[in-house]
Amino acid sequence: MDRASHQVPLAVVAFDLGLQVTDWNSRAEQQLGRTSAESLGRGVVEVLPVKGGEATWRGLLAGDDGSKVRTSLEDGRTYEWWIAAARDGEGRQVGVVCYGAEVTDRVVEERQIRVEQAALRGFLDNLPTSVTVFDRDGTFLLMDGKGLEPIGIKPGQFVGQNVFSIYGDNSESAEFIRRGLAGIPTPKAVLEQYGRSYECWHIPSPPDVEAALVGISIEVTESRQRERDLLEKLELIERQQRVIRELSTPIIEVWEGIVALPIIGLMDSVRTAELMDNLLQAVGRLRAHYAILDMTGIEVVDTATAGHLLRMIRAIRLLGAEGIITGINAGIAQTIVTQGLDLRDIVVHATLREALKHCITAESAGRASTARAAADPVARR
Repeated sequence: MDRASHQVPLAVVAFDLGLQVTDWNSRAEQQLGRTSAESLGRGVVEVLPVKGGEATWRGLLAGDDGSKVRTSLEDGRTYEWWIAAARDGEGRQVGVVCYGAEVTDRVVEERQIRVEQAALRGFLDNLPTSVTVFDRDGTFLLMDGKGLEPIGIKPGQFVGQNVFSIYGDNSESAEFIRRGLAGIPTPKAVLEQYGRSYECWHIPSPPDVEAALVGISIEVTESRQRERDLLEKLELIERQQRVIRELSTPIIEVWEGIVALPIIGLMDSVRTAELMDNLLQAVGRLRAHYAILDMTGIEVVDTATAGHLLRMIRAIRLLGAEGIITGINAGIAQTIVTQGLDLRDIVVHATLREALKHCITAESAGRASTARAAADPVARR
């Protein structure tokens, strides 16, 4: 063996057809942990145990000149060998020379890359997603993903083309990409392209990487339409609820100067506040002298609601009208008494009929008194 071979920066291990070691250079001594004296003349299977044993080394004997083979040592390391056949003066093969370097770390990295590629492939092939990679000028380096199918774009179709020459007419998308290429962190954006909606993310790369920007897009056309449909339904429900509230609390002018508000259904603070606003506006608009709150249609009220109703009566008085309550049942009466609410200055009648009779009588008496005062000259003075 030419001793110049020992100067190469690789481990050199040579063995004959009987798998006996014929060369073991200093680099092999450093990397493989055995001296040349310990290795020469011994079986390569013994001095360099690998997974697969003798069959692995015989496979190297049968390999083509210049081929590259990896072997896994039993200690967990991996070596990559370049094979050169050793021949005698007549050209017959008498052994093999293996030039090797440890590639354990590279194997781990390659395995991790394969795992990541498998994950990315599964992501791209099964989800309505597309991934694009741009260089710093906006040229496509990669375009892939199942999300391209519905819009008729093939994977890699635009690779080598500049994104701004293709999508320059879509200013929103172009600006989004410019910000990403400039390294400006950009939150998720919803963009409209090809008549579809996409949620897009742009991930800037470090300055020393050729791939300047990674773009991820997920089609959300159907989900956006469902959101719009849901919002429309919610708006319709809100309108219907407003109509129902108005129908369930009609303000009726039952006599000249007298309005009645039949309250039906459950009462809460929000509905009571709406009732107060509507009733006060009706009293002012109709210039009513009396406002009757008929609670016959209410089964129960809580303490807060009872307090709101009493404040409503007092607010009516500030408009110059008299508030009257009718239809209080036993449960509501118990709530009022238990909470110590004061009804002494509020007119209460058992039924709406009695309240109307009270209002009509009081209205008639008031008119008669006004007429007498107008007819009495002394009173006029």
